[in-house]
Amino acid sequence: MRFSVLTFPGSNCDHDCWHALKNVLRQKVDLVWHKEARLPQGTDCVVVPGGFSYGDYLRCGAIARFSPVMAAVRAHAGRGGLVIGICNGFQILTESGLLPGALLRNRSLKFLCETVHLRVENASTPFSRLARGGRVLAVPIAHGEGNYTCDAETLRHLEDRGQVVFRYCEEDGAVTPRANPNGSLENIAGIVNQAGNVLGMMPHPERVCETEMGGTDGRLIFESMLDALTAKG
Repeated sequence: MRFSVLTFPGSNCDHDCWHALKNVLRQKVDLVWHKEARLPQGTDCVVVPGGFSYGDYLRCGAIARFSPVMAAVRAHAGRGGLVIGICNGFQILTESGLLPGALLRNRSLKFLCETVHLRVENASTPFSRLARGGRVLAVPIAHGEGNYTCDAETLRHLEDRGQVVFRYCEEDGAVTPRANPNGSLENIAGIVNQAGNVLGMMPHPERVCETEMGGTDGRLIFESMLDALTAKG
């Protein structure tokens, strides 16, 4: 399978994603500069990585949405191609209109860097299909604006259509206010679009793909994507 990992001025997790996909999962990976108007031929999945695109000026992701490469990402998603946005990538996807809602400043108004627990709410997406519903993953976060919000009607649609994929929880899977690190609405940590082929999540699965890095729970997300792409043929 072939992955395209985007790089914007200020990206700092692009090489982390490249390493996880190339060296851990042994996949074909291209680093794609933000000024490119096209994705490499044969791209199966686009990864919009974490970092501080354009220094997070105006709002996180607000400038990156205008990069030439994003038109190609929207076209890729429109054809049913997989797209995963991680942390700043999630912010870029909401700013680009590929996902509903917005990411606000953390409730504490402080940057958070810690390991959190995520409960798999929907195990039927291309990003979670190798998990079982209710499985708890330990994945790190590193963000200052991870507080997911949307209006009441959008939230109802997300819940009714199974678009909430990951929710912040306790280690035992209980969804509690204490387990919510940033104030996200209904403890939401990751969502998909209505078609199910675009995922945005604040935690960093690429940072827990090797035991040497303290865990391998993040591999489940990437391996789910590989499984979905293989099944698609």
